Amino acid sequence: MNFSAWAIRRPLPALMIFFVLCVAGLWGFHTLPIARFPDISFPMVTVTISLPGASPSQLETEVTRKVEDSVATVNGIKRVFSNINEGVSTTNVEFLLDTDLPTALDEVRDAVTRTRNDLPQDIQEPVIAKVNIGGSLMTYAVASNKRSTDELSWFVDRDINKALYGVPGVALVTRAGGIDRAIRVDLDPQALQAYGITAGQVSQQIARMQVEHPGGKAELAGSEQVIRTVGTLEDAAQLRDFSISLTDGRALKLSSLATISDGAADPTQVALYDGKPVVAFSLSRTRGSGEVQVAKDVRAVLDQLKAANPDLSFKLVTSTVEESERSYDSSMTMLWEGALLALLVVWLFLRDWRATWISAVALPLSIIPTFAVMSWLGFSLNLITLLALAVVVGILVDDAIVEIENIVRHLRMGKPPLEAARDAAQEIGTAVIATSMTLAAVFVPVAFMPGIPGKFFREFGWTAATAVLFSLLVARLLTPMMAAYQLKAHPARTGHTRLMAWYLGWVDAALRHRARTLWIAFALFIASLAIVPFIPTTFIPDSDLGRSNLALELPPGTRLADTVAITEQARAKLLEIPELKHVYTTVGSTLDIGDATKTGVGEERKATLVLDWGVKGERTRSQQDLERDARARLADLPGTRVSYISTEPGALLQLVLASDDPKRLNDASSALEHDLRTIKGLGSITSSASLLRPELVIVPNPARAADLGVATADIAEAARIATSGDYEQRLAKLNLPDRQVPIRVGFSQATLADPALIGTLRVPGKNGTVPLAAVADVVTTSGPSQIARYQRQRDVTLTAELNGRPLGDVMKEVQALPSVKQMPADVSFLNTGDAEVFVELFFGFLMAMAAGLVCIYMVLLLLFNHALQPLTILTAVPLCAGGAFGALLITHQALSLPALIGLLMLIGIATKNSILLVDYAVMAEDEHGMSQHDALIDACRKRVQPVIMTTLAMTAGMLPIALGFSGDSSFRAPMAVSVIGGLITSTLLSLIVIPAAFTVLDDLGEWVKQRGRRRTVLAEGG
Repeated sequence: MNFSAWAIRRPLPALMIFFVLCVAGLWGFHTLPIARFPDISFPMVTVTISLPGASPSQLETEVTRKVEDSVATVNGIKRVFSNINEGVSTTNVEFLLDTDLPTALDEVRDAVTRTRNDLPQDIQEPVIAKVNIGGSLMTYAVASNKRSTDELSWFVDRDINKALYGVPGVALVTRAGGIDRAIRVDLDPQALQAYGITAGQVSQQIARMQVEHPGGKAELAGSEQVIRTVGTLEDAAQLRDFSISLTDGRALKLSSLATISDGAADPTQVALYDGKPVVAFSLSRTRGSGEVQVAKDVRAVLDQLKAANPDLSFKLVTSTVEESERSYDSSMTMLWEGALLALLVVWLFLRDWRATWISAVALPLSIIPTFAVMSWLGFSLNLITLLALAVVVGILVDDAIVEIENIVRHLRMGKPPLEAARDAAQEIGTAVIATSMTLAAVFVPVAFMPGIPGKFFREFGWTAATAVLFSLLVARLLTPMMAAYQLKAHPARTGHTRLMAWYLGWVDAALRHRARTLWIAFALFIASLAIVPFIPTTFIPDSDLGRSNLALELPPGTRLADTVAITEQARAKLLEIPELKHVYTTVGSTLDIGDATKTGVGEERKATLVLDWGVKGERTRSQQDLERDARARLADLPGTRVSYISTEPGALLQLVLASDDPKRLNDASSALEHDLRTIKGLGSITSSASLLRPELVIVPNPARAADLGVATADIAEAARIATSGDYEQRLAKLNLPDRQVPIRVGFSQATLADPALIGTLRVPGKNGTVPLAAVADVVTTSGPSQIARYQRQRDVTLTAELNGRPLGDVMKEVQALPSVKQMPADVSFLNTGDAEVFVELFFGFLMAMAAGLVCIYMVLLLLFNHALQPLTILTAVPLCAGGAFGALLITHQALSLPALIGLLMLIGIATKNSILLVDYAVMAEDEHGMSQHDALIDACRKRVQPVIMTTLAMTAGMLPIALGFSGDSSFRAPMAVSVIGGLITSTLLSLIVIPAAFTVLDDLGEWVKQRGRRRTVLAEGG
């Protein structure tokens, strides 16, 4: 069925179809959430088990190995890796990408439950959760001119949390800084010794008495009543008179043994804004919600809280919403800029405002219905989907341009508009369908790329393919119909311009010397490939977000106050940088960027400084230059590792060595770390193996302990409760109307400063309490501050900042290092993190390109019903390599993810020119009876203008992206540069080379046919 002729005969149904599509598209656009990146659900489950005070070595033996062995039986696991810090073991179970995550979560939970009895009884309940990639969306600092820090902290925990969790899309609210209220029972060591009682006995007596328990039921006075036993106190003052039983039967008040106060727990984290302590909170969004809408709703809720509490003020200290808004605004601006430039090209060629207007309609009618499909598929308006629309903006008018140019050519033959539209649409139909289908055949395989990149580019592939198919629908239904009723007759055009005559002379020469032409084209292709080694390769180009996350790491054992002091020294040095606007500091907690492998676990010795550089356009230096300046200023910071936590992939080199032999592993990691420092440009080279922390090890004397009846468990409990308090689940609680406040029994920080205290602690024995020094020795030693495991083996992770160097180039140098080449047989060298994704990315794109070529061939085979003509069309693909690689080299752009997208696009775009030429040449031979030579000359004469028009329209559409007129173009620019360069060489060469290739393959096809007929005749004659 000829849809174009049907639309011309019956315009109202065609208009109604697009009216419905546009209404659906506008509604879809209204419902689409705005985000920076697509929502990705990685099939990963984490098992977090806490045992406060336990060393990493103890946790590895008693917890981590058992959990790893248990979850290893679950189906579909890709790898298991664990990180063990003081008191916390985290095991990450990564599954294959096609694994059903809810099922995997249940299986991991069952596996951990099975091994629960083998784990220490004192552990907190294991937390088993799936990984949600996203990170913190916004962070606010709260200030008040009336409330204390304690009151402000509780206001955040109660009122702000309650209000924000009521906002649709808010997934998690986390407080940073502030203090936690606690009832402190600071024991007097001398009083404990005098009365012969241990810290554990005091804590346990309070915990057993300060409870509220159900006591059953009773029937009294003919009714059933519930019995409760209530032994709770109403305030901390009543604790002073709490009766403590001694081992000799006496009792005394708690105030005789300790100082009781209603105050704050020992701080474990601090938040600072421009050097001033603040109470802050950060929030993350749920998957599927829009970042911009969530931020808008959060601001509205905070305005309501501020109106109800005039003493409060909220200061936005970090936010990723502005990045999403800038990305969205700049992408939409690029769409308009590209569309206007493409239409300018149409007008310059046709000089007909009616034809230009008809072409202009193709853009919104192709893009608007695409929003409906995006909404239906659950996509969002993010950097990837908007990039897909930006890259096809020049392509979307191509089909309309080809249609309208052919109609205008028929009008110049003297035909009336209706007849010209019908004949032109019929003549160009196969070519238009072929060009759109080949482009769709290129984009669709991107949606099925393997690995993590495939998760991101699923939305890219479907969005681009959908927009291209809607542009085909516009070109076949609406463009011919509008041209038939709105275009006017055009004056006839006779003769050729000098430029046309010059071009046709080149075509004639290429046809007469076709072998030489093809050999020259092949030589140019080989020369193009020779450019590739000179182009740096990386994952994603460096971007300028106006914000840097600077991590400071001090030696294990550093106190919180010392870490805060170092961060203030660092901030003072950085204040000399004029571009620095604000500094938000967190000490003891991690910055949630959505990837725990980069931030690790919060420790008192670690701090993160969020440096606000302001918007890119308001400063002269780039973010990378400012980061180098900041690093240089902090080079003399005493005893501190300085590094940057990047929210962008491709900024870090991460290498992992794994082995069952700790000594060989440490030796190999030390050698590799030494060799990495010889690679120029790398910064902040760190190794997890070099982190040792000081420890006090209590070694019981079995003989003395047996004589005095002291158990090792009692020694450990006495030391733990005295120094850090009992386990959370065992602590007594003070019940207040709005919350429970823990009662911590132990020594004060000032008391713990005495190094001889541990030996004087009282431990229970068979004849009363005895000093700890009487039954054990206290030894000063050191142990690992953290332990990492990969695939149930110990591993050492080496990390280095690339400082703008391409990841691919650095990986080549790493592979050539002596320590890598001479790696021991029982030590495995692994590429993880960005390096692994980098390899996966390039492999995935190679597969997508190969699949795209196969799909193009199959589509063309179906449309042309000829085995060799698709090969003629595909001859244009290698011709774009020289321009693409050359443009990247000239503009100093790396061969990165966006550049690969451009190369993938070129596969489809390059075939467009060939299709227009080959389609008409076949038509001229079959329908007009022309010779092969004349048909090709005629095809070049009649199709060179639409070829050049569409090429210039696409180039114009890409130009704003390449030049970066709007926003941060670091991600988009390499893609546009490679496409523009490839378009130029592909168009110029294909107009000459394709006719020559057509003659060779067409003659080959005829020769094969004649051989086939001859064999048939011989077989029949025999």
